[in-house]
Amino acid sequence: MRRYAEDMERDAARFYRQAALRTNDAETRKLLGDLATAEDQHGRAASDMASRHLTDDKRDDEDENARRRFVLQIVQPGLVGLMDGSVSTLAPVFAAAFATHDPHSAFLVGLAASLGAGISMGFAEALSDDGALSGRGKPLIRGLVCGAMTMAGGIGHTLPFLIESFSAAMTVAIAVVVIELFLISWIRWRYQDTPFGSAIVQIVFGGALVFLAGVLIGSS
Repeated sequence: MRRYAEDMERDAARFYRQAALRTNDAETRKLLGDLATAEDQHGRAASDMASRHLTDDKRDDEDENARRRFVLQIVQPGLVGLMDGSVSTLAPVFAAAFATHDPHSAFLVGLAASLGAGISMGFAEALSDDGALSGRGKPLIRGLVCGAMTMAGGIGHTLPFLIESFSAAMTVAIAVVVIELFLISWIRWRYQDTPFGSAIVQIVFGGALVFLAGVLIGSS
């Protein structure tokens, strides 16, 4: 809020100075200049008050609150989307790949699954909580973040199937899946205080089960 207030004061001062340059009336120009000077003084007074009253402990509390809001409003919906997109689309993509041995068919299935999951998860996140009581932020932003990350999670291991060679496409897709799972584990460790080893075991185990389901279904 302090930063927004400072920006408002600075913008107001700039507005008055630009307005003063556009008038030919001396009294009006002087009034606008005085208003710009007053806005500058407000900004300096606010900075002085912050330096006097804002202790290190209060700054640490503000930083922690800002981090908490960032996790709740951006990281959490993004992580949910990335996990859902990366894991839930494994089965249909690899089932289609092993069933047809046609990279193009697997790509179309993965593209449809990723887009569908992104739209579904975006609406689900946006409609699940208005953020008024939980402090999780605006539903539209959370929905966009969740939907975009869901789609990105599915598209990641779908794009390799643009490669015409089935074996090459499969190799690259599996490598992308491994990267996605490690990325999810790192985010959980970085922002949710989950032990990195536990995060890897949990995510890799779940991803492996879904991958095997897709392979078994596609090979049957």
